[in-house]
Amino acid sequence: MKLKDTKLTATAKMATVWICGKLGWLKKLNPARHLKILDWYIIRKFIGTYFYSIALIISISIVFDINENLAKFTQYHAPLKAIVVDYYMNFVPYFANLFSPLFVFIAVIFFTSKLAGNSEVISMLAAGVSFKRLMRPYMISAALISIMTFFLGAYVIPKGTIIKQNFETMYKNKRRNTSSENVQLQVGKGVIAYIQHYDNNLKKGYGFCLDKFENKKLVSHMTASEIQYDTISDSKYHWKARNWRIRQLKGMRETITSGSVKDTVIMMEPTDLVFSKGQQETFTSPQLREYISKQIDRGSSNVVQYEVEFHKRIATSFASFILTTIGLSLSSRKRKGGMGLYLGIGLALSFAYILLQTVSATFAINADTPPMLAAWIPNIIFTVVAYFCYRKAPN
Repeated sequence: MKLKDTKLTATAKMATVWICGKLGWLKKLNPARHLKILDWYIIRKFIGTYFYSIALIISISIVFDINENLAKFTQYHAPLKAIVVDYYMNFVPYFANLFSPLFVFIAVIFFTSKLAGNSEVISMLAAGVSFKRLMRPYMISAALISIMTFFLGAYVIPKGTIIKQNFETMYKNKRRNTSSENVQLQVGKGVIAYIQHYDNNLKKGYGFCLDKFENKKLVSHMTASEIQYDTISDSKYHWKARNWRIRQLKGMRETITSGSVKDTVIMMEPTDLVFSKGQQETFTSPQLREYISKQIDRGSSNVVQYEVEFHKRIATSFASFILTTIGLSLSSRKRKGGMGLYLGIGLALSFAYILLQTVSATFAINADTPPMLAAWIPNIIFTVVAYFCYRKAPN
């Protein structure tokens, strides 16, 4: 038995050595093995300063927001738990992500100018470290921030925005669009639905009409005095029609059926009927993609702001690379008189980037600018600025 156990142990060791030898190339894929002490030093400085600047500015924003809304919170008797958990716990990530490009730039300018002031950048360049090599840890940090920004904006923040908007409706402004008039939309191929009045609070529509066409000819016409969305159904698109009447048209023949209550499936949801301000911010990116595709198939014209939001989330995540390049190029040179002038130039560029994002989105909604182009215009323009700053950087 002992001899057999020894042979099994030896065989296991040989198999382990063979597997490790074959899979040794996996170690080369480990990004940490390519990072030196200099890289880790800059990454820690970058990420630490980034979160420090976010905490500082958001803290100031919270103080001003409390001062502005305290009267409304008191007027509508908002509980403290709801203020902290529902409002400010979602207020912080929303605005932190919104101004993330500005925070990235402030972080780069702040600690890089300090390195340059202490002649550390000059020492790195004198030791043979090229400016391109110096950019590596900055780009790695920008990539980490970019991934975090996209994940928060595409999946996490939209869910928190729903809670935040519900709180604002209940305890802050008491205004929200909960109804719509004369809604007409295509719910299927050749199927047109019309609702005279829809109440989103009750999930009920009045004056309903559903027409089906084949080869541009009307083959079915359904009317109902009321239509109620089934909120407890296991699947979507379930509606209950009351006082319904259906006319079936086949050539010159017509068949009429009617009843008091009818369960039916209609390819529309309450979110398709009521549009509220900022509704696109409450959808995750997969939901946005699905909603845009569905509305385009229905021939709806109210999808531009949703397309802009979808593309803006992707474009904004790349802003970290652009503003990091600009910030590093401006602050890496040691100058007499400090970094005041260049810090001002950099902050002006950051605010210009954020302003251009808003302006381009407005042009896409109110003009004929393609939504994808409108979302990427700031990145295209500031990529040129970043390249110009990079060419002027010390080498």
